[in-house]
Amino acid sequence: MTLLSSLRLAALFRRLDRNAELEEELGSHIQHRADDLERSGLGRAEAERRARIEFGGYEHYRQEAHEAAFGRITESLAQDLRFAVRVLRKSPGFTSVAVLTLALGIGANSVAFSLMNALVLRPLDVPHAQALYSIERGKQNEPAQSYPDYRDLRDRTRSFEGIVAYSITRAGLSSNRDATTAWLYQVSGNYFDVLDIRPYLGRFFHASDEHGENSANYLVLSYPYWQSHFQGDRSVVGRIVLLNKHPFTILGVAPPTFHGTEMYFTPNFWVPLVSGGQAGGWRDLNLRASRDVWLVGRLKPGVTAAQATTDLNAVGEYLAATYPAQDQHISFSLTRPGLMGDTLGRPVHAFVGGIMSLALLILLAACANLGSLFAARAADRSREVALRLSLGSSRRRILRQLMTEAMLISLTGGSLGLLGGLLALRSLDTWQPVPSFPVHLPVSPDARTYAAALVLALASGLLFGLVPVRQVLRTNPWQVVKSGSLTARDHGLGFRDVLLVIQVAVCAVLITTCLVAVRGLQQSLRCNYGFSPDHTLLVQTDLSMAGYDGGRATAMQRRILDTLESLSGISAVGLTDRMPLDGENMVNNHLIFRETTAELTAANAAANAAVQNVSTNYFQAAGTALLTGRVFSRQDDTSAPRVAIVNRTFAIKLFGSVENATGGYFKTADGSRVLVVGVVEDGKYRTISEQAQSAIFEPLLQNPTNATWVIVRSIREPQELAAAVDQQMRRLDTALPFTVRTWQKELDGALFASRVVSVSLAMLGTFGAMLAFTGIFGMASYAVSRRLKELGIRIALGAQRRNVLQAALGRAFRLLALGSVVGLVLGAVGSNLLAFIAYQGTARDPLVLCGAVAAMMFLGLLATWIPALRAVSVHPVTLLREE
Repeated sequence: MTLLSSLRLAALFRRLDRNAELEEELGSHIQHRADDLERSGLGRAEAERRARIEFGGYEHYRQEAHEAAFGRITESLAQDLRFAVRVLRKSPGFTSVAVLTLALGIGANSVAFSLMNALVLRPLDVPHAQALYSIERGKQNEPAQSYPDYRDLRDRTRSFEGIVAYSITRAGLSSNRDATTAWLYQVSGNYFDVLDIRPYLGRFFHASDEHGENSANYLVLSYPYWQSHFQGDRSVVGRIVLLNKHPFTILGVAPPTFHGTEMYFTPNFWVPLVSGGQAGGWRDLNLRASRDVWLVGRLKPGVTAAQATTDLNAVGEYLAATYPAQDQHISFSLTRPGLMGDTLGRPVHAFVGGIMSLALLILLAACANLGSLFAARAADRSREVALRLSLGSSRRRILRQLMTEAMLISLTGGSLGLLGGLLALRSLDTWQPVPSFPVHLPVSPDARTYAAALVLALASGLLFGLVPVRQVLRTNPWQVVKSGSLTARDHGLGFRDVLLVIQVAVCAVLITTCLVAVRGLQQSLRCNYGFSPDHTLLVQTDLSMAGYDGGRATAMQRRILDTLESLSGISAVGLTDRMPLDGENMVNNHLIFRETTAELTAANAAANAAVQNVSTNYFQAAGTALLTGRVFSRQDDTSAPRVAIVNRTFAIKLFGSVENATGGYFKTADGSRVLVVGVVEDGKYRTISEQAQSAIFEPLLQNPTNATWVIVRSIREPQELAAAVDQQMRRLDTALPFTVRTWQKELDGALFASRVVSVSLAMLGTFGAMLAFTGIFGMASYAVSRRLKELGIRIALGAQRRNVLQAALGRAFRLLALGSVVGLVLGAVGSNLLAFIAYQGTARDPLVLCGAVAAMMFLGLLATWIPALRAVSVHPVTLLREE
């Protein structure tokens, strides 16, 4: 039985004894009166009845007695609280360190728990969200489905009240001002009905409003967009706006709390999916092979997820039999909605789980620190405890006083930590990490966050407050008064020593991961992108938003290039259909075959290459080095033979060397022969962590597209140039929506994941460093406190300062060294995991190892400085006077 269980059991028996004594006393009064009445001639039963009547409100007296006892307990607790406040005020250093230590642990856990609550625990903010499931496809759990498959699943399953389809895109919106780029959901007509959402203003569209493609040109605004773009004007309902130059009628406004069916994305408005051809570019609703919508279904009451999955797979068998060319061996699975199913769900859950685990380790280390501090404080207060015991105070009362101090510190530290966590969460809630995409992290705290912080604070106070319990229970008042301090043996590795070693090891791991993350981020910023983002502006648009198509789009792109090239200070202007490292619209990969390959199957492919369509001056504008050959010219159009420029990796893989590639041919999946006219340097195309991969650049004139990214390289400052670029673009067409930003800013999206990991690990490493400092300080202080008399005697006998320091702090340094070595070994062992979560990160990096060793040494020296001063300043005369 643990000590805590024993204390609880003893308190229970004491409470039962008090209740029994109260019942006995009240009963004795009744029995005495009954005896008097019996002696006067009444029977025993009648005498007891009369005695109870005369006694009156028995329950009332008992309640008054209980209230009196409760009042005494309340008064005693108030005394303990006042005394705890006075004691802690007398030790501001101890109190500050203890409160700050716990605030770090609670703050880290508040932020981590809010992330977990928002992205894992909290359901979508819709009625009865527990019945909603995302429908995924195949063994790879692909969330994207085709619209024809959606219709079959919607109409043939019997387990769902309804299934909705949706996708995310953007469009150009024109109202009474210049055209702007807006993000939207394209949704099936039953979207709002199945989700059971009610409009804030006006009405929603329904399935009955759909009558074929482009038959429902309606629009529902989100509440934030209604406030920001239409200034909350209630007369907006019924107004007609232009969406990609097509008229759409505003039907209503969604409620403020509804942000769609993805947690990370807040749209500007919703439009019917059947009008997607007008609202978001091209869309063929009858093409079964085009999978670009996501599905969410609401289960019927009483239907389980397993039953629904069986129902979906039955429809999958029908689809495979009916459409074997598009749906082969099809199967379905269900998962919780909000993070594109498992596409984002698994990595996000793994990341949040890892952060929560590290935060709990930080809190555990904080409790170990506070336990050491409380043990050292108990040693310093040993004479006070002994005197109180000698004067008749009970050990239970002293322990209650110590627990009151611990709880006061835990609640104060928990409050400060929660406040710091709330400030961090407010920053995260308004953070816009990807400039071209409206990412939203719904981490605003709720009742769960506050409850979790309170529970963790109380549990922490109980945990570190119990550390000195055994020390107090085993105190011998006579021995303490006689010797002046608690006696303790230094032989062996004690429980607190083990805790300190574990805590220092955890902190060393956190510091190592911090350095790994920072080193990885540094590497990512210095890696060879294959382009130079400095001194460049990006102009992004989609010409279909302003009604341009075919030859008109190509002519408009030529006008944009000519207009921007005419600006002063411009060194080059290039154009591409998609940007490398653009998370929103990633570079496509195509299968490529050698010229001699006859059977063009995936098994015979020579490379899977990233493909971009670029203009003539793209490489000069992007700062990409041409290794050999030539760039594209205006003659490389649809009337000329197909040509391409490849990167170094492609040239070596297909032709053996860079030199042999120019003039060579390769085949595409459709059998076309393509002539290689040049070779450029390797780069990054999809992610910064990718290995070198093959890439092909084709002339934009041979592959016309509406998607337009213009790269403007200039010797002028980007901020100065942006205004001129914006003015020229608006002169070309006021109805064309576009954005202008620096290329460095655009890279924020590509660096988002690595920066989040780096910042998170850096914060945890900082917390670990601070906790390592307080932990070592507590251990060193404790070591000095319990050996003050011995140190005084050593100094009186002529011991040198070096010997005194070695005697006082040698054990603390040994434990520090042991914990640091364990932590560094664990960091080296986990280098593969660190390399996975931090770009190019490894704990075996010499700079990381040297940095971790230097950090732990510095923290050790800094944390032992104050105890060391105390050890060498002990005056023997003072100790003798205390004796």
